[in-house]
Amino acid sequence: MSKSTYKVPIGPIHPSLEEPMTFNFEISGEKIKSIDLAPGDNHRGIEFMGRNRNIIQIIYLAERICGICSASHPFAFCRAVENAAGISVPPRAEYIRVIIAELERIHSHILWAGVAAHELGFDSVLYLSWKVREEVMDILEILTGNRVNYGMFMIGGVRRDISKEQIPRIEKTIEYYKEAYQKLEDVFLQDPSIAIRTKNVGVLTYEEALNLASVGPTARASGVKKDVRQDQPYSAYADMDIKAITPDMFSGKVNGDVYDRIIVRVLEVKQSVEIIEYCLNHLPDGEILSEKKIAKLLGILKKAEGEGVGRHEAPRGEVIHYVKLGEGESPEVWKARAPTYNNLMSWVPMLQNQEVADIPIVVASIDPCIGCMDRATLVDANTYQKQVLTREELRKLSIEKTRRMMQ
Repeated sequence: MSKSTYKVPIGPIHPSLEEPMTFNFEISGEKIKSIDLAPGDNHRGIEFMGRNRNIIQIIYLAERICGICSASHPFAFCRAVENAAGISVPPRAEYIRVIIAELERIHSHILWAGVAAHELGFDSVLYLSWKVREEVMDILEILTGNRVNYGMFMIGGVRRDISKEQIPRIEKTIEYYKEAYQKLEDVFLQDPSIAIRTKNVGVLTYEEALNLASVGPTARASGVKKDVRQDQPYSAYADMDIKAITPDMFSGKVNGDVYDRIIVRVLEVKQSVEIIEYCLNHLPDGEILSEKKIAKLLGILKKAEGEGVGRHEAPRGEVIHYVKLGEGESPEVWKARAPTYNNLMSWVPMLQNQEVADIPIVVASIDPCIGCMDRATLVDANTYQKQVLTREELRKLSIEKTRRMMQ
């Protein structure tokens, strides 16, 4: 740090942060000269807890990795187990999964839009956004019984069907968002005040997005056409021609700034409405579970051996779950990677040379979920200093722990 700069720590608790996260900024005047990220305040040990539960119980644990993405994680987890155990999902269940996932995308993006407006100081837009969001929360409650943590996903399908009586109510929601979309576009993409505060702010270039392995709207806003639904279609997405949304579809160009990240999310609300409408119009008949009896399903999973990866394009980007099944009801390994883990380092180029006043909206622009992605920080018990382990040291500790667990 030079004599002309000073340090400004923000977090882990701060009014502009929704979750604990520490940022250490080096500031010159009102400009950010360098940034150091310090996560590690919110580790919950969910993967460890999962290895002490059976596969069915883990679904509900995965659902609670993130309240906003409470369909995304069980979706990816169920796909991972199904791939490992060779379980097929009935076509009707695949369509219902996508309907729930896209309803969640609508609610997540509109929630984010409200938070972004709040960070900019436009609380009237926050209230408008969350009022518009209520409709999708209501339909999720009608279909699943809950506004969040829906309890819909099961290994080999879904737990609840969509009845003929419920379809007109979903169609009403679709019409509501077709009408509300124009209002969202006008408020967020046509308002000169929002444009002034977000254009050329928090820029992430195409090359930086690729090099930092960014995902979801964060990557697509920089022109990276990356979307699991497009690149490796699954479930009902495989029956549709999904295209990754990029800002040039609206503005004709890509800047990779906060404004472009707003464009991507607003356009994805419209895309999700179209996907849900397609699923309703092409919803197959048939079963919703490959095996209805939980005890029998557990028996099948207990005998299954193998590895599986489940991927899903969550609202924030690609979420991945990995499982390794062996003898017993619990998986030998369960690993979840949330999209924020990928997008975290994109903050560094975004915040470089930005104004201090723009920190809240730039941080919010990747739609971070710290609880989803946080990992433990290793601290020396004597010095209380952070430790960095080499690959060999980590391997040695892992072997020692495995041997202790096997005794």
